[in-house]
Amino acid sequence: MTLSAGAFTFISDMVKQHAAIVLGPGKEYLVESRLLPLARDAGLADVAALVARLQVKPDEVLRRQIVEAMTTNETSFFRDRDPFNALAQAVLPALSAHREASRRITIWSAACSTGQEPYSIAMSVIDHPLITADWQVEVIATDINQEILERAKRARYSQLEVNRGLPVSMLVRHFERADTDWRVLPQVRKLVRYKQLNLAEPFDLPQMDVVFLRNVLIYFDPATKAQVLRRVRRVLRHDGFLFLGGAETTLGLDDGFERVAVGSTIAYRPKGAGPLAMPSRLAPAVAGPALAGVWPFQALGQPLN
Repeated sequence: MTLSAGAFTFISDMVKQHAAIVLGPGKEYLVESRLLPLARDAGLADVAALVARLQVKPDEVLRRQIVEAMTTNETSFFRDRDPFNALAQAVLPALSAHREASRRITIWSAACSTGQEPYSIAMSVIDHPLITADWQVEVIATDINQEILERAKRARYSQLEVNRGLPVSMLVRHFERADTDWRVLPQVRKLVRYKQLNLAEPFDLPQMDVVFLRNVLIYFDPATKAQVLRRVRRVLRHDGFLFLGGAETTLGLDDGFERVAVGSTIAYRPKGAGPLAMPSRLAPAVAGPALAGVWPFQALGQPLN
């Protein structure tokens, strides 16, 4: 049966309240397709019956399951490629110079889904010639969905999943066979620490050198986007780097960042971070073609030196 306007509003209000995700008109089919398995598991005929039960008798466990079911978990290894090349060829060399005293780097993969992003980051770090064994690197991976986090911790992926974006050379170096699947090797897994976190609520995290907050803000309204960016900026070191999705920006939301061109992608840095000199030789690209040329960091609109 088609979801009524009242039932859709009930679900969309719940998801907005607890996850800040906006479900606008036209998402009724998405709600039905995501929540029908939950309704069937509860012994109910359809999503309308599920909503009716919640309206009569609030259920915190069921509420959490609904919110988690409505979060988007689309991901792949080295998704969109360019941010990971920027990390390997520009950001890690810069941080290796500026963190030489502490030899410690902390990277946050926000809304990490099933783990492909944090493991892509960890593999990039392990393969990097400047980040040697005496460096302490931690990738903190967070998501609102605890079930998804448990799957990420298992670090086991199907052939179809590793075929999406993972270079064959990295598959050989960093994975082992697990029956018909592939599992990330322990030396990669140990760099990643998983934590449940709701970006729409205040959070407590250590200071970060790099934040991957990619393809997340698009699901929030402007006020929530601005709130999340302010919180992220508080945990980002003064000379750190923020990567957003290709359709996302801080412009008009948080004036504490400046846009920085890194090859064919964009990073955001706290204002006043200062210029960073690029190494004379770039590290190898981690996925796809290398970044073109040797260039300094620059704010968009400023000429190259």
